[in-house]
This record gives sequence, structure tokens and C-alpha cells, in this order.
Amino acid sequence: MSLRVVIVDDHERFRAQAAELLRLERFTVVGDSDTAAGGVELSRRLAPDVVLLDVGLPDASGFDIVPAMRATGAAVVLTSSRSATDYGRRVVDSGAEGFINKDELTGEAIRSLLR
Repeated sequence: MSLRVVIVDDHERFRAQAAELLRLERFTVVGDSDTAAGGVELSRRLAPDVVLLDVGLPDASGFDIVPAMRATGAAVVLTSSRSATDYGRRVVDSGAEGFINKDELTGEAIRSLLR
């Protein structure tokens, strides 16, 4: 079964690249947004299995909206171009399933966090 994904990231190029990569790895990308508010709305409307969520958005911190995303029933995977160690305990404390550096994004990396 293909996991349904919403991508929330303020960089259009990353959203497009991530969507293509995930489609090639048998995920179904059902939507994307460049803002936290738009991502929460999409997640409520589309009920994805997974939200790939950038920690640095123009209208909110990804860390702060993890609870709203999880309330839609989605698993949340945080992402950033920075290292997870730069964020200390914030990744764990956020309630997200985990963190993947943007350079290390793969379908297997997401699946391993969901196991």
C-alpha cells in the first residue's frame, strides 16, 4: 500500500524534488504547501498518512505545528537543511516521528521512522 504524503516546505524547488523522489519510491504525494497554515489546512482536508514538515516556515516553526498535524491523524517527519543536532531536544520534544536532513531524504528513511 502506498503511503499518502503532504509536503510542507517554503522552498518550491525542494517540494518538487521531494515529490518526485517520493513518487519514484512508491509514495503518493497528495498535496504540498509553502506555509504552516496551508499545510495544516491541507492535512485536515486530505488526511495524509505522513506530513513531511520543514522546521523553518515563514509563518510558524515546524516544531510548533507538529501537534496540529498529528491531530489530523498524520505521522509527522521533520526536515531541514540543518543537522538534527542543531535543534537539540526540540525534535524529540515536538512529538514528531523523527527528523531527516533534506540531503538524506529517501522513502526508506521515512519508512524507517514509521516502523
